[in-house]
Amino acid sequence: MSSSPELSTEVAAASTGLREVSRWFGARGWSPFAFQQRAWAAYLRGESGLIHAPTGLGKTLAAWLGPVIEAVDEGGAFGAGVQAGAKRRRPAARAASEPLRVLWLTPLRALANDTLASIESPVRESGLNWSIEKRTGDSSSSLKLRQKERLPTALVTTPESLTLLLSYADSRARFETLRAVVVDEWHELMGTKRGVQTELALARLRGWNPRLRTWGVSATLGNLEQARDVLLGVDNPGALIQGEMAKELRITTVIPKDAERFPWAGHLGIRAVDEVVEEIGREAGTRRAGTSPGAGMSGCLLFTNTRSQAEIWFKRLIEARDDWLGEIAIHHGSLDRSVRDRVERLLDEGRLRCVVCTSSLDLGVDFQPVDRVFQLGSPKGIARLVQRAGRSGHRPGAASAVIGVPTHSFELVEFAAARDAALAGRIESRAPLDRPLDVLAQHLVTCACGGGFEEPALRDEVRRTHAFGSLTDEQWSWAMDFVRRGGRALTAYPEYSRIVRQDDGLWIPASERIARMHRLSIGTITAEPGMTVQYASGRRLGTIEEGFIAWLTPGARFVFAGKVLELVRVRGMSVVVRQAKRRSATVPRWNGGRFPLSSQLARAVREKLDDARRGVFVGPEMQAARPLLRVQQAWSRIPAPEELLVEQIDVPGPEAGGGGSCAVIYPFEGRLVHEGLGALAAYRLSRSRPMTVVATCNDYGFALHTAKPLGLDERAWRGLLSPEGLLDDLLHCLNTTELARRQFRTIARVAGLIVPGFPGQRKGARQLQASSEMFFDVLSEFDPANLLLEQSRREVLEAQLEIGRLRAALERMEGQGVTIVGLDRLTPLAFPIWAEHLRSIQLSSEKWSSMVERMVMKLESAADDRPAARQGRSKRKGPAGYRNVRD
Repeated sequence: MSSSPELSTEVAAASTGLREVSRWFGARGWSPFAFQQRAWAAYLRGESGLIHAPTGLGKTLAAWLGPVIEAVDEGGAFGAGVQAGAKRRRPAARAASEPLRVLWLTPLRALANDTLASIESPVRESGLNWSIEKRTGDSSSSLKLRQKERLPTALVTTPESLTLLLSYADSRARFETLRAVVVDEWHELMGTKRGVQTELALARLRGWNPRLRTWGVSATLGNLEQARDVLLGVDNPGALIQGEMAKELRITTVIPKDAERFPWAGHLGIRAVDEVVEEIGREAGTRRAGTSPGAGMSGCLLFTNTRSQAEIWFKRLIEARDDWLGEIAIHHGSLDRSVRDRVERLLDEGRLRCVVCTSSLDLGVDFQPVDRVFQLGSPKGIARLVQRAGRSGHRPGAASAVIGVPTHSFELVEFAAARDAALAGRIESRAPLDRPLDVLAQHLVTCACGGGFEEPALRDEVRRTHAFGSLTDEQWSWAMDFVRRGGRALTAYPEYSRIVRQDDGLWIPASERIARMHRLSIGTITAEPGMTVQYASGRRLGTIEEGFIAWLTPGARFVFAGKVLELVRVRGMSVVVRQAKRRSATVPRWNGGRFPLSSQLARAVREKLDDARRGVFVGPEMQAARPLLRVQQAWSRIPAPEELLVEQIDVPGPEAGGGGSCAVIYPFEGRLVHEGLGALAAYRLSRSRPMTVVATCNDYGFALHTAKPLGLDERAWRGLLSPEGLLDDLLHCLNTTELARRQFRTIARVAGLIVPGFPGQRKGARQLQASSEMFFDVLSEFDPANLLLEQSRREVLEAQLEIGRLRAALERMEGQGVTIVGLDRLTPLAFPIWAEHLRSIQLSSEKWSSMVERMVMKLESAADDRPAARQGRSKRKGPAGYRNVRD
């Protein structure tokens, strides 16, 4: 075993574990990477840190084998079964295994099985007397009961299950032998309340054992040093170990045979089905050498951005190739766990040609048969595309390959931009959360249940987390008062007095009933409560949102789990269905469907458009988008980086959505930012003059629809888009009170004000929303200084409106020149925003898609009138129909 720069020859020679691990690698024809050796050496020195490397390079072994090597050096036996073909030894009996040494935290229950298999292998083939188990919400009651008596040597679990373990009175004794905690996929947890929950749990464990080592495992993250510091907490330095071997990444795109010049969202790229079927059939489905019939098939994953899209595409693929029935499957988070497990097993065994999936398969489940990945629609973020690409070639030395499938022509530009940014390593950062007091309130009750706490010691412990490093005395006192008596407004209700102080100063739960209720509601995942979809026999298919089912009547058909189902009846929170005989059906829609364009991808798109403005079209995607961009340049312009383009468009009659005018502004900052900018500009405009203004947006820009042309000059536009007074104007122009009221449901659930219900008796979404709104109104009237109300408003601004990014966009636009172009027709950039506006209003009984298609035909006809467009540009007045161009 070669010694790494971090590993001295003396240390390597003295470590039996390192020598045995080297032999274990050699028996498989492997050699440890230098970054793995650095991670082991740092662990053996007692350090904590973050391991970052591309998917498939062995991050798991880099984090796992440090504790294993340490155990061997302390007297364990390693290597009893490392010879190729040697008979595997069974682990020692459970009762004789070593006590808890390692906690492995995973963000998804689905990852637990895969992780368990990966880390068991080196231990299973050794003489180490270790037991390795998992504990998640899917674990059996008998296993949980056994673990309550004694934890295994290594436990794979989730943040929620760890917090639950910390809520038992003997929790400190349970974890007294713990040596290390590994947090897998830390980039998925950081910046979320689950990540803060993990920070607090780690602080609790470190408070009991200051020598505890904490290691994070991460990929596809931009702010690595900050990620390490958030994981390790305040004043707890650690190592940052990066895999030096770059993994080959191949990003290509399915080029449509006829790219439209006036693209519009809403058809989900169904026209690309034939091209995708051709690509899937080209390599996927070939049988790997040496495998038996019915197994060993190379497969692919087809990622969609929404569950509805997954259902539609699964159905269309089967319709296109019915001979693939049984070789194509669907996988998303609303399907029952048993259904997902079966799909994962068949994929791992090489029995599936293609799985249509969502982010449910984003993370590191290792499917060796997957050789390619498809991304349907723009990924909207660089990290997401790289993460999904990493599901293929999930082994050292293999390339990760992803094929983009644009759902409209502008996504050709997005895929080209995403490839450039990904290959340049421009991955998005994830901002950590700052002082979410609902999570703190939950943690205080957890600590009270978990053997009790002394207030000064716990306050200092909490402040050693990154999330609460700047927690003030006032905020701490408020949180304590909130869980002690419910704050000012709820003092009269004993159920909100959740902790009490004993004579010795120890805070404990107010009653055993309070402790039981708290354990039922531990966690920060607050997804919409789902209704169970099942056959009359009781076989479950998954869950569906209550709001969708409310619109259906018995006999209605809908698509779910890749099947056409007929609603039989609704009973409580159960939806009883049967197979439908007719194939036409409605596809459910789930909340939270659309991703906004990330800041890094938005920047890359602006760079690609600037290349097009200068006549540079590099790559097949940009060549395919060239006709669209040439029309945009001929009719209006493609904005330069230092230019803010404003198109003032007059389209008379019903084709404009009832007549009128619209001004379209193109910051290219993503949908969420544009929603805020549109509302802000509309508010400021209506404040300056009495008029009705409707704002519409997409990822590229926003439009202000008015009855008459605005006629604004550059100075007026700068006033509308000034960063001055941003926060006050946003609070006035948006119904922030109503937004905060809805956001409060999540906060009230995490803070323990509302409980989803007992197992088997879960409350519905409407009931939970009504309860949270009642609390919001009561607190607003009787306890307006309640810090949870302030948090709900802050979360609306930061999460839903991205106020930090919005302010940065306004400041960037301040330094740009404003170019105003007058038009009497929609440009390729303006057309999809107009289509979004048309969708939101009701003009007639005519279908929205028919009106959009008729407008496309009209604009295509105008675009073919090349002489008129060229003549207009040569006179520098724009093509026929231009009223003015002012620079």
